[in-house]
Amino acid sequence: MYESYYGLDSKPFQLTPDPDFFFASRWHKRAMSYLQYGLSQAEGFIVITGDIGTGKTTIANSLVAEIEDDIVVAHIVTPKLTPDELVKMVASKFELDVAGKTKADILKILEVFLYDLSKTGRRALLLVDEAQNLPLETIEELRMLSNFQEFGKPLLQSFLLGQEELQPILRAPNMEQFRQRIVASCHLAPLTLEETKEYIEFRLHHAGWNGSALFSDDAYGRIYKFTRGVPRKINTLMDRILLFGFLEELETLDGDAVDSVINEVSEEMFLPETPTPEEQEAVDEEQYEASVGTGVPHKPKKKLMTPNGNEIQDAEYYKAMLSELVDALDDAISHKIKLTQYIDKLLKKKYKTYVRLKEDD
Repeated sequence: MYESYYGLDSKPFQLTPDPDFFFASRWHKRAMSYLQYGLSQAEGFIVITGDIGTGKTTIANSLVAEIEDDIVVAHIVTPKLTPDELVKMVASKFELDVAGKTKADILKILEVFLYDLSKTGRRALLLVDEAQNLPLETIEELRMLSNFQEFGKPLLQSFLLGQEELQPILRAPNMEQFRQRIVASCHLAPLTLEETKEYIEFRLHHAGWNGSALFSDDAYGRIYKFTRGVPRKINTLMDRILLFGFLEELETLDGDAVDSVINEVSEEMFLPETPTPEEQEAVDEEQYEASVGTGVPHKPKKKLMTPNGNEIQDAEYYKAMLSELVDALDDAISHKIKLTQYIDKLLKKKYKTYVRLKEDD
């Protein structure tokens, strides 16, 4: 409805995950790097967690869109599956006949399928979405499926995508064997204010926006405050804002226009119950400054302690060091992925040459 009014070719803020609209924030880049690294290793589990709407499924879809033909992908979204139901669903997603079969029959069929894939130089990948819904015994069944191996390499690799509730499940004492097979994990955080602005403009550009000034700075600030940087909430609110602008015939959208939409949808959509991290930090600072010299008690900020009980005096210094270390690790992972992919291509060429020579013999 509003697309032609704002010179757009398509709707930029659809709720359905679309790899073509994948926006790589810092945390999303890291998650994608871990997924690619996991693929290059061809073993172990990769775990990606994040709050509702932070883009886990979009990352998975983007990965699947880039996967080479030598990897067969099955993508399942899990309700509370029992171990038997999981095995049946995995087999059916790989298009295997499971009708009237027992669990033992299905496991045998699945094993043969995986071995046949391996003989052709291919392998299987299982993407498990909403994995926090899986009971412990079903997650353990996933680990058992990874025991299908040939020449020391697993024939089935699994990536788990889930909400934050998945983390304590995997920390359970009886999940130690599963944890030992996790090669990487990452938690998706909401977007920052600057990333929220970049996210909105990225999707607009991808939908044909010509780059003319459409939103004011205070509009971006109010969008961020209301959505708290969660991509799905941004999409929902932005769709309503653009519709409002079209109906009101607005060429630019400022803070007042955004507030009008927020007032309309706050009860039917979402309303933050707690302040954003930036707001809470500002409140703490104001309270501290107001209490200095007044004798009014002020709740001290939480102290950061080492495992041995020593207080860390200069927390900001260590935060900066940790941030630099994380960036360095991200770069190292990226370089290792590229190197592994290069070596993998060389090995595939050698394997094809070997097969051709054997056929000639």
